This record gives sequence, structure tokens and C-alpha cells, in this order.
Amino acid sequence: MTVSAEIRKDGSFNRQVNRFTTPFGERSGELPVQAGKYRLIWCAACPWAHRAVIVRGLLGLEHAIGLGTVSPLRPRIGRVDWEFAEDADGVDPVLGVRYMSELYANADPGYTGRPTVPAMIDIETRTVANNDYFKLTNDLETAWAPFHKQGAPDLYPERLRSAIDALNEVVFHEVNNGVYKCGFAQSQEAYEQAYDTLFARLDDLDDRLSTRRFLHGDFITDSDVRLYTTLARFDAAYYSGFRTNRNLLREFTHLWGYARDLYQTQGFGDTTDFDAIKRHYFLSITIHPDKPEVAILPKGPDTATWDTPHGRERLSNRDGKFLGGGGEG
Repeated sequence: MTVSAEIRKDGSFNRQVNRFTTPFGERSGELPVQAGKYRLIWCAACPWAHRAVIVRGLLGLEHAIGLGTVSPLRPRIGRVDWEFAEDADGVDPVLGVRYMSELYANADPGYTGRPTVPAMIDIETRTVANNDYFKLTNDLETAWAPFHKQGAPDLYPERLRSAIDALNEVVFHEVNNGVYKCGFAQSQEAYEQAYDTLFARLDDLDDRLSTRRFLHGDFITDSDVRLYTTLARFDAAYYSGFRTNRNLLREFTHLWGYARDLYQTQGFGDTTDFDAIKRHYFLSITIHPDKPEVAILPKGPDTATWDTPHGRERLSNRDGKFLGGGGEG
């Protein structure tokens, strides 16, 4: 399967549904929460995978969940896949596989969708246990609580969950996936509709952040992680690569300072690889793997601006970004 198979007749992009969605937990039928049992596979270029890695780090789950990395460049093998090309001999050192598709085939020999990241892999069986990027961070924040580090932030506080879930749903459809709806659109009408929806929501979020430091108040929550991974890729990739070019992120009054505030927080900027992001979106083969085009890697933008002062502290009533287990809705 290629991404072009996810294009509707009207030219709009319709992202495939996740196949392995069994949640983690202690109830019957749920995936067991067990340290050392799983390996999280990610790509530094992928926003969906990036947010799982951010949460894993913020919560101190590195000791409980291993991490494997696929190359940001798609392999030229006639199908959409991910490859462990940056590991020795091009093979994941723990799982012993070259392509993500092998792990999907182990889990379901009849699987015909795109092999995606992030994916939680059962190390013993070398099968995909869960690839539900939409719910994975919530599972890490709740079901995996017994393995959180001491003093770990509460990114999904119970009293804010309904507000977080509601905002996450909107941000997913209109921003996280909204940029892809622009980039993968194959009709002018579908592209312009996605473009208008995306920037209307970004304008709304910019206004929301004019009076609060983070999306739900004084503290970083799961919603901030999800929005950040799209914002981090906006100027470097989406603006030109996906034609989301009404304006740059750094031209938003409040979103730009907000994004820098997060970038300068441990767990965010140190897991943001602008080189991998640009290599994936400009040199990789995504939509038409059978028709590679001449690809040029852009020199810009200047990423040093991410380290400039953001001044967002003035909007917070607390000194820390994580104290108190979430902010006000």
C-alpha cells in the first residue's frame, strides 16, 4: 500500500486507520504493562512518533521501554516502509529486522496497510503490539504510571481529561493531520479547504495562547506535546513542502513564543532533529514511491532562533512548567 491509496475521489487525503489499538492496562484483553517487554520504534522526523518519545522522556520511562530508531529516509524498494538503515548492518540490534513491515507481518501476515511509527513492539515475539499513535501517549501517562520516575509531571490530570481530549481531537483533525491534508491533497478544492481550516485553527490557538502560557493554563499537558510536534516542523518542512504558506510559525504573535518555550524545555528541544525532519520531507519518497523526483535539501531555516528568549513566563502564575499536575482548563 502507498499513501496515494489514501486519497479520496475528491482529491482529499484520508489517513488510514490504526490496526493495532489494544490499550495497555490490567484488565482482561489489555496489553500487559511490563518493564523490558516492549521496544518503542520511532523516527525523529515523524511528528506522531516524536510525541511518544517526548512523553516517554518526561515521565522517565526510558528504563522500562526501550527505543529503536528508523531512518528518516524511506527505502527505495517500491513500497512505503521504514528502514533501520542507521543501525549497524541496517538491522535493529534488538529485534533483528531491517524493515518495519517485517514486524507488521509477524503480527498479521495479511496486513496490507502502511507500516507506521510509533509502534510498541513485543520484543519476545517481534510483533507490533500497539501502533495507536492517537492513544499511546495517554497510555504512557496512565497505565504506565507504576514505572514513572519520582516527581514525574502529570501530563494528563484527571480533572482536565475531558478538556484535553476535546482539544486533542480538534488539533488532530485540523492541525496535526491538517498539514498532511494540505500536503497530500490532489485537487485544488481539497487543498484550499484544508488550508483554510488549518489556518483558522492556528489563528484560534494563537489567540488562546495570548492569555495563558500553555494550552490548558500554567502547566504543560498532553495537548501541548501534540501541538508542539507539528509546530516544530512547520517552518522547516510544512510551509514549503506541504504548501502551508500563508505565513511562517515565527510570524504568529503567540504561537511562536509558545513553541520556543516548549523547545527550551528538557524533553522537547533535545529530541527535535531538524536535519532529520528536512531530510525526510524533502529527500524521502512518501506519496509516490514509484516516481522519485529530483530532490533538493533546503539550507534554511535558521534554527538558532528557537533558542531566543520567549518571554512566556509572564503568563504563568507558577515558577515551574510541571508543578501542580496540570493547569486550569
